[in-house]
Amino acid sequence: MIDGHIHIERGDYTVEWIQQFVDKAVEMKLDEIWLLEHCYRFTEFLPMYDSVCSYSDYIDKWFHRKAGVLNLNDFLILIDRIRGRSYPVKIKFGLEICYFEDFEKLVRDLTRDIKLDFLLGSVHFIDNFAFDHQAEFWTDIDVNNAYKSYFERAINLARSGIYSGIAHPDCIKLFGHSPSFPLENYYEKLAKTLSDSNMYAEESSGINRRCPETATLGMNEKMIKIMKKHDVKIITVSDAHHPNDVGDKISIMENKLNNIRFSVFRII
Repeated sequence: MIDGHIHIERGDYTVEWIQQFVDKAVEMKLDEIWLLEHCYRFTEFLPMYDSVCSYSDYIDKWFHRKAGVLNLNDFLILIDRIRGRSYPVKIKFGLEICYFEDFEKLVRDLTRDIKLDFLLGSVHFIDNFAFDHQAEFWTDIDVNNAYKSYFERAINLARSGIYSGIAHPDCIKLFGHSPSFPLENYYEKLAKTLSDSNMYAEESSGINRRCPETATLGMNEKMIKIMKKHDVKIITVSDAHHPNDVGDKISIMENKLNNIRFSVFRII
């Protein structure tokens, strides 16, 4: 089993800190763990966030507490140290990169020559709105337009050719908002673009763990069927931010994925 989305941001870049993730992975009977950082942790990516910080005082304060605390080379040095050691599980390293269409070139330039195992693209902002931070921020937001903007950005992310996979492709559901229109057409467009770009999609327990009252576990059945229809690889992930959450509900999601079959006669 794989846990393909594990953040290491809450500890120092030491062998001992990484060992805690490995120990939990062994306990959870995982074969692989994919460790990563949010790109905003590194000074090189800070220019991407000027507009979202200007949009919201909350985000501006949050960002300047969290962002730019390291240089990208600090992460690369840690990766080299870990790759030089032997572990009972396979370890991959990558970045989770917020998608901003205007900064595709910057991301390409920063990641072109670094030896990461994967680049994960994510949509966390729509028209500078940080939709996944606080439920109360949704007051006066047009839900239909938010969903349209979210999936249009996700499709552009997949079309960019930069990324290995897309993070939590349905995370806009976090606080329980639903559009008044069916989403199958967006699922189709996203799945086809992911397939054309040879990208994977995440089946994530992180959204449900954070908001169990409003967010279901992983993608819904329709979305999974459409991903399978287009032969999109699906990777199970916990979106853990602490070793304790590594492997969270991975086996449940594996069983769910195995029990959902795409049938041309059942998808219209």
